[in-house]
Amino acid sequence: MARSLLSPLWEWKRPMRRTPGGAHAVKVIVFFAGLFFILLGIALAALPGPLTIPPILLGLYIWSTEFAWADRLLDRAKRSALEAWEKAKEKPVVTALVTVSGLIAFGVGVWLVLTYDLIGRVKEMVGLG
Repeated sequence: MARSLLSPLWEWKRPMRRTPGGAHAVKVIVFFAGLFFILLGIALAALPGPLTIPPILLGLYIWSTEFAWADRLLDRAKRSALEAWEKAKEKPVVTALVTVSGLIAFGVGVWLVLTYDLIGRVKEMVGLG
């Protein structure tokens, strides 16, 4: 399993495992915590740039504290992230422009959704509002 400077953060699992059903509860908590960050990373994939990588790596790290398969997956993801970082460093200006433009596009999208109540309009169109 993954060991790092963050390992002391996971000390809460030890006493919880000693309770009846605690081992299963730990697995469920760890699974859903990791899933949250994985899904956040996938949601951020709509934005250009390297914004999707950190939450996915964090989600995989959380999973790797409990699941061996996630530890292997984390190793592969780390290698891929390092390759992506090296490619981004080859063209720092382009990478920065793509990332900043993605953040601006995201901000404009949020502004449009809030300004024109797009969520409410979609709900009305589908019959939920």
